Amino acid sequence: MQLTVDLRSDTVTKPTPGMLEAMWSAKVGDDVFGEDETINALEAKAAAMFGMEAGIFCPSGTMTNQIAIKCFTQPLDELISDQTAHVYRYEGGGIAFNSAVSTRLLNGYRGILTPELIEPEINAENIHYPHTSLVVLENTVNKGGGSCYTLDHIKPIAGLCQEKGLKLHLDGARIFNALAHTGDAAVNYGKYFNGISVCLSKGLGAPVGSVLLADKETIKYARRIRKVLGGGMRQAGFLAAAGIYALDHHIERLAIDHAHARILGEELGSLSWVGNVIPVETNIVLFDTVEPASAILAKLAEKGIKASDTGKNRIRFVTHLDVHAEQIEYTVGVLKGL
Repeated sequence: MQLTVDLRSDTVTKPTPGMLEAMWSAKVGDDVFGEDETINALEAKAAAMFGMEAGIFCPSGTMTNQIAIKCFTQPLDELISDQTAHVYRYEGGGIAFNSAVSTRLLNGYRGILTPELIEPEINAENIHYPHTSLVVLENTVNKGGGSCYTLDHIKPIAGLCQEKGLKLHLDGARIFNALAHTGDAAVNYGKYFNGISVCLSKGLGAPVGSVLLADKETIKYARRIRKVLGGGMRQAGFLAAAGIYALDHHIERLAIDHAHARILGEELGSLSWVGNVIPVETNIVLFDTVEPASAILAKLAEKGIKASDTGKNRIRFVTHLDVHAEQIEYTVGVLKGL
């Protein structure tokens, strides 16, 4: 029997029955006036989880990242990130458009930066150079195949930033996947970052939303920037309720997604038409194909399996809460038959 399996992204999930019930019963108000108690509860909950003072709910991770960059930089500044970073590659040129900031791109291993890579790229104070003011990390690294920073990786980077007077922001698009893999405690992140973007609509399965976490003064300014960007929502507590439910019920189950990804990665490694499989750490599987990726994707689509390409000969699978064990078993059978 042919099944339908959507491995394009963990953004394609639908709300679970429990999440829908939480959304339906949410107490709401006007969030622009600060009167939506469910929004307020989500922001406080997320901030406490990561050891930060305050939070602000936004429609997307792109918005939380762009607000953070605006908060932590001035025009003519420069930020440092890996060349694969989502903030650089997939946010529509927002760094330049929203903040008038240039970007210094580094080549980390699978997107992971180190103090040794960062320090030589911090500009000296010279009118010929932009002022280096911000470092942005991504956890997990999308284009690194879900590679993870541990707190042991982060601590020396934070120390360097403090020494050099730089801000440090985390694009935590899949931060809970990283925590599930490393075993690090979320509450310790607040010691090292000035800003943390926490996405709720990827691995946690909420339909919409991310929360930017920072100190109270930064969040106060972030509310002004959110308004300017059109992100001031009204009775958005229906969405925040989904986020609270996700934080309460969908974190521990991420280990299932990781196990499913490892099964796919192991099978792909045994196939003659697969050239290379990036080591699987979390819920993203990146692999290279001998023939064009478009041809493989077409064959998969015929069997009801959706996936995406990230290059001419590279395909990405992403596991999530709407992909179950029988669908993984079915996908393995299809892969063997290609």
